Amino acid sequence: MRCIIITDTREHKLIMEGNLVRGADYLVRGARLLTHPALRLFVIVPLLVNILIFGSLLGLTFSFLDRSISSWMAALPDWLGFLEWIIWPLLVVVFALLTGYAFTAVALLLASPFNNLLAEKTEELVTGQAVDALEGPLAALLSVPRAVLRELAKLLYYLPMALLVLILSFVPGLNLAAPLLWFLLGAWMMSIQFVDYPVDNHQLGFAEVKVAVGRRRLSSLGFGGLVALCAGIPVVNFFVVPAAVVGATLLWCEELR
Repeated sequence: MRCIIITDTREHKLIMEGNLVRGADYLVRGARLLTHPALRLFVIVPLLVNILIFGSLLGLTFSFLDRSISSWMAALPDWLGFLEWIIWPLLVVVFALLTGYAFTAVALLLASPFNNLLAEKTEELVTGQAVDALEGPLAALLSVPRAVLRELAKLLYYLPMALLVLILSFVPGLNLAAPLLWFLLGAWMMSIQFVDYPVDNHQLGFAEVKVAVGRRRLSSLGFGGLVALCAGIPVVNFFVVPAAVVGATLLWCEELR
């Protein structure tokens, strides 16, 4: 006797695409795992790279921001002086997000091999199975050229989409949706960026990363969206990269693999 199971198509589609809240929770879980004894050693290098980059450039950025905003405020007519209390917070938030994205990209480029190593050890911890990938810091250093090429592939994938959103930002009417489009693009790229580490450990190409993330769009966007937001918060962004590497590996092991 055959048993036929009929499921709701819409519900099935949502299950297949993932869940925004569950996706965001992978970053939270990744942050919690940073102190695990099995991962602690492999968190140190990415964390030090982040602190050096963010710490050195953050002061320069806000110094530039302070001078720039002060000059802009001085150019305002006296009767528009009341706008200062609105413009200051708005510009600080915008600059924080932009510098967060830029600094994260630089940190990922410099620490990419060690992020692969952290993803490898996380997957072995979660699954209990050995991953045939990098073996130790020396192998990570030797893989730097390949890692740089992989980062360039992500950049080439990102630039056409960023250019399209930039053009739409200047189209009357459509530009109202520009902030949302920029955020969605940032969320998508953050997801691809970090999921690439566990995928790369299995010798899979960048095309497979896009397929895997696209298969679970909601979970991927939920994860990448929270990473994008945290990347723009001072001090928090020191820890967001290793937490996102671990969180993306959890996403890979539980939903994408």
